[in-house]
Amino acid sequence: MTVLIPDTIEALIKIGLLIGCLMGGTSYLVLLERWIAAWIQDRRGPCRVGIPLTKIRIFGLGQPIADGVKFIFKEEFTPGHVDKFLYFLAPVVILVAALSIFAVVPFGSVLPQDALAFLPESWIGGIDAPIRLVAAPGLDVGVVYLFAVGGIAVYGAVLGGWSSNNKYSFFGGLRAGAQLISYELPLGLGILGVVLVSGSLRLDTIISHQAQSGAWNVWLQPLGFLVFFVAAFAESGRLPFDLVEAEQELVAGYHTEYSGIKLMMFMVAEFLHMILAAFLMVILFFGGWHLWGLTDGVNSPAGDLVTWPVAIFRILVLLAKVMAVILFFMIARWSWPRFRFDQVMALAWKVMLPLGLVNLVVMAVWTEYGEQLAARAGVPESLNTLSMAVVGWTVLAVSWLIVTLAIPAHCDNRPRREASIPSYPTEETAAR
Repeated sequence: MTVLIPDTIEALIKIGLLIGCLMGGTSYLVLLERWIAAWIQDRRGPCRVGIPLTKIRIFGLGQPIADGVKFIFKEEFTPGHVDKFLYFLAPVVILVAALSIFAVVPFGSVLPQDALAFLPESWIGGIDAPIRLVAAPGLDVGVVYLFAVGGIAVYGAVLGGWSSNNKYSFFGGLRAGAQLISYELPLGLGILGVVLVSGSLRLDTIISHQAQSGAWNVWLQPLGFLVFFVAAFAESGRLPFDLVEAEQELVAGYHTEYSGIKLMMFMVAEFLHMILAAFLMVILFFGGWHLWGLTDGVNSPAGDLVTWPVAIFRILVLLAKVMAVILFFMIARWSWPRFRFDQVMALAWKVMLPLGLVNLVVMAVWTEYGEQLAARAGVPESLNTLSMAVVGWTVLAVSWLIVTLAIPAHCDNRPRREASIPSYPTEETAAR
C-alpha cells in the first residue's frame, strides 16, 4: 500500500470534521434561535417535527432536517431578468468565504500524540507530535488571513444585489457594501490592540498569552472589547444592524430574488458569520480554552503536553464560552429594535472608529513604555498586569464620557411642548 503523507491525512480529517460540524451545528442553531424567539415572544416554537415517517416528535429536533430537505427539493427558479453568471456566483462566493475563514480558528488547544493511533501505520507513517485543533496550524499571519478572507464576503452580497437587477436587491447590496466595509475598520482596530499586547498574529498564541498571564484581554482592554463587540455585531449583519436585508424597506435585501438552495447558502453564510464572531470574541478577549486552574497543561497553562481529559476539557470550555456568546447574539436579535441606516453609519465613523484609535494608541504606548512608567512610579513588577487593567478601564470611562458629551443622542422621546407644534382646537377653544 502506498504510504500517504501524514500531514495530508491530518488535514483531510480536520477539514471533513470542520465542514460537517459547522453545517450540522448551523442547522440546529437555527432551531435554537427559533425556540428563543418563541420564548421571548411568549409563543410555541418548532416542537412537532420528529423522526420522518413516524409519529415520534422528539421535541421538534427533526425540524432542521425537514427544512434542509425542503430547500434541496424546492424548485430552482431563476428570474429571467438577472445576470445569470453573477447571480449564481454570489451565493457560492459568500458561502465559500464563510467556511474558509474557519481554517485558522482553533477549536481547542491540542490532542495527545496518540490521537491518530486508530489509523493504519502505513497511512500516517507515525505522528510523534500533538495534534493541533486547527485546520491550518502554524500559520503566522492568522489575523491577516481573517481580514483577507472575511472581506470576500462583501463581494458576495454586492454581487447578489447587482446581478438580481432589482432595485430592492440593489439597495441591499449597496447597504451591505457600505456597512461591512465601514465596520471593518473598528473591527481591525479592536483586534490590533490584542495583537500588540500578545506580540503575535496567531490566534492560538493569543490564547496562550492569556493563559500564561492569567488575565483575559477583556479585563485589560475593555475599550478594545467594546469596539470589537459592536463591530462584530454589525459585521454579522444581525439585528439591530440588519439594515442590509430590512424587510420593511427592502423586502429581503440583496437576496430578494433568490430561492431554494441558493437562498439557503446565503442564510447559512449569515449564521456562520455569527459563529465566527462568537469564536473570535472568546479567543481574543475571553481567554479561549483557558479557565483558571482547570485547563492547565503539564508544564504550563500554555503547554502542549496535555492528557486526554485536559485536552477534552479545553474543547468543552471553549465551546461553552462560544455558546454563551451565541445565545447573547440570539437574545439581542429578538429584543432590540433596528437602527436607522444613518445611525448605523454615524456609529461606525463618529464613535467606534475614534474609540478604536484611542485604544490602539494607548495599547501601543503601554506596550512600549508601560513597564518603565510603572517601575518609575514604584509599582512592583508583579502588579504590572493590574496596572494595565486600571489604565484600560480608566481609558474606557474617560473615552465614553467624552463621546457622550460630544455626540448627544439623536433621538429624544420626551414629550415635546414647543410652540411650533400645531395644536388642534378642542371644544373649549372652539367655543371661545
